[in-house]
Amino acid sequence: MNKISERSDRAVGIWLITGVVMIMIQVALGGITRLTGSGLSITEWKPILGAFPPMNDAAWQSAFEKYKEIGQFKHINFDFTLSDFKFIYFWEWLHRLWGRIIGIVFLIPFIYFVARKMITQKMIIPMIILFLLGGLQAAIGWIMVMSGLNNDDVSVDHIRLTVHFIAALILLVYTWWLALRYLVPSQQQQSLRAVKKFNSYLLIVLTLQLIYGALMAGLKAGNTAPTWPDINGFFWPAGMEKYHGLSNLTHNPLMVQFIHRMLAYILFISVIAWYWFVGKTKTTGQLNSIKIYPLIFVVVQLLLGIGTVLHSPVQKELLWWGVAHQFVAMLLLLSITWVQYLSIPRLKR
Repeated sequence: MNKISERSDRAVGIWLITGVVMIMIQVALGGITRLTGSGLSITEWKPILGAFPPMNDAAWQSAFEKYKEIGQFKHINFDFTLSDFKFIYFWEWLHRLWGRIIGIVFLIPFIYFVARKMITQKMIIPMIILFLLGGLQAAIGWIMVMSGLNNDDVSVDHIRLTVHFIAALILLVYTWWLALRYLVPSQQQQSLRAVKKFNSYLLIVLTLQLIYGALMAGLKAGNTAPTWPDINGFFWPAGMEKYHGLSNLTHNPLMVQFIHRMLAYILFISVIAWYWFVGKTKTTGQLNSIKIYPLIFVVVQLLLGIGTVLHSPVQKELLWWGVAHQFVAMLLLLSITWVQYLSIPRLKR
């Protein structure tokens, strides 16, 4: 590879890494929006004009009146003043604005790179898929918000919230994978089938854990048992079979928390076993340097998860524990994906 090609790859890689960081910030903003109860404050979707907040008192009052028509205001926030409304409006507006900025940051450099032939023809389709995933994520976000814009519900549907969260993580991992294709030299990749298989297992367990983390958030399940290591004094507390059939696994807050905890322990033990296994495998280069990351992140993630559960009843403390817990989950996901990438021989771009 000549120096011009190396510089081009580095430029495209840095662009994609910028996108990865921005997506992580967007997910964190989504967490803040959820934990502050801000997600239903903006009741309309305006792709262009929605980038600007209300510009005068009349516009603010109009937005507030629209919020007063939904169940969240009628049943929970009925004592809100305009100042209270502006607070929750800000977080939802910032979340949506950041999404628009991400779109611009992806689109303009992409056009430039294509015009300068810095993106190969074989990479055009993967890049188009990237944009489609971004557009799909925005659509899922609005569908989620719509689920709470009625007279009865006080929050968005927790299943739609989970789909929105997992779709964001798919976009994050996909962008990260493309960035690695540009930034990681081919000689750093190794053919390690056993490591790849173990990585795949970790990714499956982690995905299930993240799904149940989103269900926890959507159901506010932490409040049902803000205790540790027991669950309200028991391993299997009363109320674990509140619903019948599969719905008990996704709609019962206590069961959701139980599964989330058990998956956390399984993941923790699995990553320790994985680290020992990789340590006995002949690895070199970048993989040798980064194999400690999943172990570090899973330890921090477990501790933050315990802290999040214990602080669930206190809103201000839950906000920062919850966002930190979510952010480290993304770092864990990216670190395992990174190891997975290095365990597979390079395919031609």
